[in-house]
Amino acid sequence: SPPLADLAVFYEHPQWFEALFATLDRRGLNWTPISIQDHTFDPADTSLPAPVILNRLAMSSFLRQEEHALFYSMAALDHWEGLGARVINGPGVLAYDTNKARQLSLFRKAGLDIPATRVAHRREDVLRLAAQVGYPVMVKVNVGGSGTGMIRYENEDELAAAVADELTPVGVDGVALIQAYVPARDGRVIRCEVLDGKLLYALALDGAGSTFDLCPADVCMVDKPTITISEFKPPGDIVRAVEKVAAMSGLDVGGIEYMVDDRDGRPKFYDLNAMSNFVAKPLEVLGWDPHDKLVDYLLPLIAEQQKAAA
Repeated sequence: SPPLADLAVFYEHPQWFEALFATLDRRGLNWTPISIQDHTFDPADTSLPAPVILNRLAMSSFLRQEEHALFYSMAALDHWEGLGARVINGPGVLAYDTNKARQLSLFRKAGLDIPATRVAHRREDVLRLAAQVGYPVMVKVNVGGSGTGMIRYENEDELAAAVADELTPVGVDGVALIQAYVPARDGRVIRCEVLDGKLLYALALDGAGSTFDLCPADVCMVDKPTITISEFKPPGDIVRAVEKVAAMSGLDVGGIEYMVDDRDGRPKFYDLNAMSNFVAKPLEVLGWDPHDKLVDYLLPLIAEQQKAAA
């Protein structure tokens, strides 16, 4: 049976997408929402919810539900992709989004600098690896979301006590990153938003170098008044780097983050996020609304799928 809608939005956090949903309605798209939380599927079912599926799964969903859908979503999206749907930010991208270790390898493959890092799956290896990268050291979970599961240790004694008490972060996949702390120049991190392989805009998050919650959406800013957000124009080499990483990972829409290491002045890339947090109050920060650009991107994809089905 033919799908009832042209576009399905597969999402988990309703507040984050009010602006997106409003834009889809205003632009007259025939779309349907799919709430991830109560979703189930039959692997033998060959029907599609829509020919184009926009994946808006947030990695931080594991913070909101114990029975989160991170790995479930990969299976559902792969099922639809296999049936011919055009999945925006499909399972291939999610395989990077759910794995910081893979992201770091990808940045290196693209010829970019990353913070000195070791990857482990046992707590007993953390202390030895921290000695290799040096202090202060960050221990991070591999599946990140809104800066959770990151702890900075100033010295070996502090980390040894945390290891002994089994307090070092362990993520939902049991993988940990032991990473040298990078002093961000001017306490600033840069988030580059990409759409359809091209840089859409970039934001400077001033003050974010001292915190680890780098979510620029409204909802995340409530208890972070020290962070100020402004539009930023990255140099050409950074734009090329970001677009290269987007192409290599298959990232359709999302963010790539880096900071300038205050010690050597070099950009260090550390995060790829397929959950684009279109900036809060975009008209104030950018002077235009990125949701319209997203719809401009969706419309030809929908037309292409309809043509293929005809």
